[in-house]
Amino acid sequence: MNLDERQFLRDLGLRIRDYRLARRWSQLELARRCDLHRTFIGSVERGERNVSVLNLRRIAKVLRVPLSEVMVARSESVQ
Repeated sequence: MNLDERQFLRDLGLRIRDYRLARRWSQLELARRCDLHRTFIGSVERGERNVSVLNLRRIAKVLRVPLSEVMVARSESVQ
């Protein structure tokens, strides 16, 4: 994985974290609602995982955010 790809995953994770915190949910709460493990959510938020499209779609749906909005640059997203 090159540096650009690593940065993309970190930014993606931060966007997910921003949406989760806006709802005042813990990682555990988001994981429970997504039927995923808490440590998985944490690793996604830290940009350590190349998350599958299906899991990303699941997270976006639970957060009630369009998948396309999760994919935009962090500075362009609504916080």
